[in-house]
This record gives sequence, structure tokens and C-alpha cells, in this order.
Amino acid sequence: MLYARSFASANDETRMNSASLALAERAAPRYTSYPTAPHFSAAVGPEQTRQWLGELSEAATLSLYFHVPFCAEICAYCGCHTKALRQEAPLTVYKETLLREIELVAGATRARRVAGIHWGGGTPGMLGPARFLEISESIARHFDVGAHTEHAIELDPRLLAEPLVEALARAGVNRASLGVQDFNPHVQEAAGRVQPYETVARAVELLRRGGVEALNFDLMYGLPHQTREDVARTAALAAGLAPARLAVFGYAHVPWFKTHQKLIDAAALAGAAERLAQAEVARETLEAAGYVSIGLDHFALPDDPLTRAAREGRMRRNFQGYTTDAANALLPFGVSSIGRLPQGYVGNAGDNAGWRRSIEAGRFATTRGLAFTPEDIARGAVIERLMCDFSVDYGEEARARHFAPDSFDAAAPGLEALVAQGLAEVSGRRVAMTPAGRPFVRLAAAAFDAYLESGAARHSAAV
Repeated sequence: MLYARSFASANDETRMNSASLALAERAAPRYTSYPTAPHFSAAVGPEQTRQWLGELSEAATLSLYFHVPFCAEICAYCGCHTKALRQEAPLTVYKETLLREIELVAGATRARRVAGIHWGGGTPGMLGPARFLEISESIARHFDVGAHTEHAIELDPRLLAEPLVEALARAGVNRASLGVQDFNPHVQEAAGRVQPYETVARAVELLRRGGVEALNFDLMYGLPHQTREDVARTAALAAGLAPARLAVFGYAHVPWFKTHQKLIDAAALAGAAERLAQAEVARETLEAAGYVSIGLDHFALPDDPLTRAAREGRMRRNFQGYTTDAANALLPFGVSSIGRLPQGYVGNAGDNAGWRRSIEAGRFATTRGLAFTPEDIARGAVIERLMCDFSVDYGEEARARHFAPDSFDAAAPGLEALVAQGLAEVSGRRVAMTPAGRPFVRLAAAAFDAYLESGAARHSAAV
């Protein structure tokens, strides 16, 4: 089996001195947006959202994000905005409010062409077949959805049944992301998510038989009591099910933000050196199985559109991670969802009651956001290219957006520690991560973050 590899090479390659390990333990944002969400404020509200939607041209392309904040139970490691639900009634109320929000948004913009739809959570499958179809039919009535649209949904394999798969196929869903995390029973117990391999294999079979063939898996390293052998075994078993893409995330232990994570024994979590080694073992295992390493934590088959986009420098990064999505606007639906318009970010209310009251009153539920400055857009481009390509000429990025080439030279001191440890190289105004430095790319991105030092937000470890 692939996971029966020697781990000596991974250990040698990821062995770090004390200075490098100290860098790995530094906190940094994940940079799925810039500026990052902690810097959003109430200065952007419902009227700003309405105005920005109205300014979208008829030719603008859209991505739609639907957040469903419900799960059957809360996994101890979870960092999502969700809650456990035991009743059907709240799901019907949530569905009705989403239908109103779709009408509200469609009525505020001339843009109609939808390049992508993404359902996240929580567990969107909790809606059930009938509610999901009703919402999907409303989307199709109000927007231009068709063969050109990538329609993706995040699914819990434990809750997947044939009627839901049939509904997904009828609605045009053509990509599904399965939460796998780890296949080892002792890790599943410690992380609060018991999900045997057979459950995932059955979900894969159901989806493919139902016509949903583009599959993504989410895996994790750094979970409690997880070892390199556990990570390699999980990666090998996952690869054996042949998903098109895999994301391998480091567990982010943020109990001050997600209090249920206090159920996890912090003493059972890996330190920086072991996390680096686990990430390397996952990479080795998946590459040996034929997958291409993409960006910080993604893998895809060689002929996958994401692989081609990465190879051609067209890959993007947004709230769903690495993507081929190049739409002009990302529109948010549901509690706590965040969207991006050309003018800035807009975020919906984080509580069900507040979101529902706003929508039922015919108002957008925007409670926070951020209007871009030209500098935000330029710095965001630098950070996105770093996160996607591991290199960027920040002078050229500045020049392309009508700034002087030396506008971001103040980032240089923030890169010095990475350069000193052989994790990054700087030539003129080009910064490039070395192969050993790629796991540290968030720290390089942070050097260009003009908001980071002014904020009080706490972030997870960079590696």
C-alpha cells in the first residue's frame, strides 16, 4: 500500500531549526480574502449592498454562495458557522427565507449569468430533497443557470441517501465535496466525527451512479492523536476512491473562537515540526498516487481544470479556497455568508433571527463589509498571486494598478526572516517561496497586509 512508505525522508526534509519552527508557530490569516474578515465593519450595510448590486452591468458574471448553518451534530474540530438541529421546522423557515432573499437580490441587479453556485455550511444536505429542489428551481427562475454553470455542494457522507442524490442531479449539481478528514478510528473518536471508510465509499458510489461525477475530498492533518502513518493511510485510501480534487487542511485549533473545540485535548495535538511532517507525508502519498500539488493545500488530477488553471497562472483564491472561478461578483445568501462585489465585501447577519427579520422586511441582511480602496485591490492582487503561484513581482503588480513600483517596499523587512531561513528568495521586487518554504506562504503574504498590525483578531498557526 502507498501508506506503507518509510517516513525518514519526510522527516529529514521537514526537519527545521528552532528559528524556522518559531516561524511555523506564528499566527497568520488564511488569506481567502483581502482585507480579511476581522477588518470588516458596520460601515457597509444594506443600502450599500443595494447600490453595489445596482451598479453591476448586465454582462457581469456571477457566483452564488448559499450557506446552510445546520448539522445533525457538531464535530469537535469544526470551525464552521453552524449549529446542531434536531427538528424539521427551522429548515422550512430557512428555505422560505432563502426564497425571499433570492427574489430580493435578483430584483436589485441586472446581472443574470451564473458561472458558479456553491452550497456550504454546516451541512447543506440537511435541507432534504424537496427543499433543495425548491430553492434550486427558484435560482433557475431568477438567474441564467445552465450547462455553463458549475454547481457544487458540500456533503456529509454519513447523511447521504439516494433521494438526496436524485434531487442534486435534477437540480444540475455537477460537483460534490465530501468531508472525510481522517479514516483512522482512534483519530475520528478524538476529533468527534466517527465515519468509517465504508460510509465514504458508499457515498462516492451513490453520487457517481446518480450522475454527480466531479468529486472533491477534504482531508485534515494535525488532528488529536493523529500520526504521520495515520495521515498517509488516509491519503492513500482517499486516493483509491479517485476523487478529482483533494484539499488537505491543517486543523486550526481556535477554542477562543469556536468553544466546542475545548472538547479536544490540546495536549494530543501535534507541534509545528510534526504538523510539517504530516503535511509532507500527505503530499508525498498523493503525488505518488498521481495527483498534482496545487497551491498551499490542494491536489488535483493532471487533467483537472484546477490543475490547468494553476499551470497557466489563472488560479484564483476565495472563501471556498482555490478555484477556477473568475466571476465578476460573488453574491451571498443565508446566515453569515460573505460576498464580494467589484466595490467591496458584504457580509450577512451572523444570527438566524436577524438575517430573517431583514429579509422578511425586504431589506438586505448586510451587517458588515468593507469598501475597497485602490490600495486594497493592489495588495490583494499581490497576496492572491503569492498564495496561488508561490511567487510574485510586487513592483509589477503595483505598476499594473497605477501605483509606483516601490509602493510596497515596506513589506521587505517582513520577508527577511523567511529569506534568512531559506524559505523565500527575493530578487529585486520579486519574492518566491522555496520548495521548503511553501508551507510558510501565509507569512510571506502577511508582509503585504496593511491591516494586520492594526487589528486585534487572533489567527491560527501559519503552518
